[in-house]
Amino acid sequence: MTNIPEIFGSMVFGDAAMKQYLPADAYRALKNTMENGKRLDPTLANVIAAAMRDWAVERGATHYTHWFQPMTGITAEKHDSFIVPDGEGGVIMEFSGKELVKGESDASSFPSGGLRATFEARGYTAWDPTSYAFIKDNTLCIPTAFCSFGGEALDKKTPLLRSMEAVSREALRVLRLFEVGEKSAINMVHPTVGAEQEYFLIDRAMFDARRDLIFTGRTLFGAKPPRGQDLDDHYFGSIKPRVAAFMKELDEELWKLGVYAKTEHNEAAPGQHELAPFYNTVNIATDHNQLTMETMKKLATRHGMVCLLHEKPFAGVNGSGKHINWSLQTDTGENLFEPGDTPHQNARFLLFLCAVIKGVDEHQDLLRISVAGPGNDHRLGANEAPPAVVSLFLGDELTEILTAIEDGIPYDPKETVSMKVGVHVLPRFPKDTTDRNRTSPFAFTGNKFELRMLGSSASCAGPNIALNTIVADELAQFATRLESATDFQAELHNIIRETIHAHKRIIFNGNGYDDKWIAEATENRGLLNLKTTPDCLPYWVANKNVALFARHRVFAESELRSRCEILLENYVKVLNIEALTMLDMARKDIYPAVSGYLRKLSESVLLRKTALPEAAVATPEETVIAKLAALLSDLSGEIDTLDTALAKAKECSDAWELSVYYRDYVLKAMTALRETADEMEVLTAKSDWPFPTYGDILFSV
Repeated sequence: MTNIPEIFGSMVFGDAAMKQYLPADAYRALKNTMENGKRLDPTLANVIAAAMRDWAVERGATHYTHWFQPMTGITAEKHDSFIVPDGEGGVIMEFSGKELVKGESDASSFPSGGLRATFEARGYTAWDPTSYAFIKDNTLCIPTAFCSFGGEALDKKTPLLRSMEAVSREALRVLRLFEVGEKSAINMVHPTVGAEQEYFLIDRAMFDARRDLIFTGRTLFGAKPPRGQDLDDHYFGSIKPRVAAFMKELDEELWKLGVYAKTEHNEAAPGQHELAPFYNTVNIATDHNQLTMETMKKLATRHGMVCLLHEKPFAGVNGSGKHINWSLQTDTGENLFEPGDTPHQNARFLLFLCAVIKGVDEHQDLLRISVAGPGNDHRLGANEAPPAVVSLFLGDELTEILTAIEDGIPYDPKETVSMKVGVHVLPRFPKDTTDRNRTSPFAFTGNKFELRMLGSSASCAGPNIALNTIVADELAQFATRLESATDFQAELHNIIRETIHAHKRIIFNGNGYDDKWIAEATENRGLLNLKTTPDCLPYWVANKNVALFARHRVFAESELRSRCEILLENYVKVLNIEALTMLDMARKDIYPAVSGYLRKLSESVLLRKTALPEAAVATPEETVIAKLAALLSDLSGEIDTLDTALAKAKECSDAWELSVYYRDYVLKAMTALRETADEMEVLTAKSDWPFPTYGDILFSV
């Protein structure tokens, strides 16, 4: 039996290890940095580095690395050994404070979106002391930020940390106003996140036989199998032994790394599963999610399987997302989205709730951009994910409470209660007075908000940067009004009432999959419907968004524009790789296979007619031959069409025009080619089809 408390965090230089290996003053200083954001005394770096080295070497580590998250969607690391020549032909194990705090990498080799020229190679990694170091593959991994020689952020961690500082700073301004005359125990407000990770497991042999899965992570061809998720028998079903063995090892490896892996189950589609952790501070949760995805892929190989993290690896069955459960929590343990029992607590809850409502309404575009990507374009609005239209679910009871405040009328669930905020008692709002709305892009679920739009392969950083920043901005506006108010309670009431009235259009508690809602949202409420990545990206550098991020020092304009360029470039590159892979498979696999099958059928017809020369009725084979021959001709034409579309893409003048062209022409040609090939698959004998079918793959584990 696994002793979970014993192994948990055993590969993390966490609190217990810090207490054991660090002098008391160094321990207190480092904890103060982690918990309260205080700057760490540089003179302690050597002490901390030596302690980390001793701890890591005792656990078998031979190397260290600055572990960072460049704008590639994955993590990066360069390993250096601890060895240093001792001058006598041997070595000693050394690790200095300088090596801990700062590293250097070739910044020109990572996406920079124009921030760096090819010849400007120098980039720096800087230790993030708020996230624990850990051991992976006998290497001490030090979580770091990554920036250019000029100081621009080249990673996902740096702007995330900036946004965390912003929302904490503005939340504290608001909280202090509720504590006038009191000595506050609150020093920091932490955004917290629990990221639910969906994924597919398939047999390794099936993966190796499909070049589309190898090159793109998703199937570019594949007819619907006789059985998919039609019977709803996979969701929460009994976990198969092979998958259970994988999950057991995954849990243990994640627990060693300090990841609070908690819930695991089968998801809706065959071969699909989910892992959900307990929540953590958003910076650590983001690091942990990157580790989770990496560990899933590594361990699946050990078990003869492959873990697919693409948002839509199979057409016709559910895609995979990553639900972000976001909240704000004080360093004293209070959840600011937890309704309370007193007027004071409830007024504060309503003000923070209004900051979210106003922020989501005013910055729908930023939330949509934060989940944009070519993989997620296949998933959003596909009846297993929320639509691309951003809305906010509050549930009927909380919505009725807000309506009562707006209208200045009593709210009466059981007894009449005046709704003047902060003077009379807001009724206690239990967590579970409403159903969970799985069709909502952004839903209040009792004491947190669940963003259901993020794709399974994406970093958690993007939407959390957006959420932290937009809520920080709204709290700043509220704080400024309240700080100058002569009557705090009256102004508080006015802010809440005005916010509800001005931004209630973003609240929707109904079925997000209903076409009537999309029409109402766009035509009557004026909400955005940004269906694809190219639709989203111009908003990334809109004046209001540039100003927003600059106000809170999260992104400089140059950093925003660079990310826009990277997203555009990535969109085009992904579709280009997929298109080239389709052409390769269609030409080298599908066309020859179907031609060969037609030859077999023709030979069968010839034999039959030779044996029965007087038979006038067409044979069954001839019917199939006619259909396949016509489809083969169509396939040939569609190959040429896609080829031509790719060639004409070179005529586009800029990245924006190119992304739109790929969406409107290349993707359209890919869809036509797939439809023809999938129809051919249905008519071709299984023994003659060149690669595993959906039925083979989805039920392979």
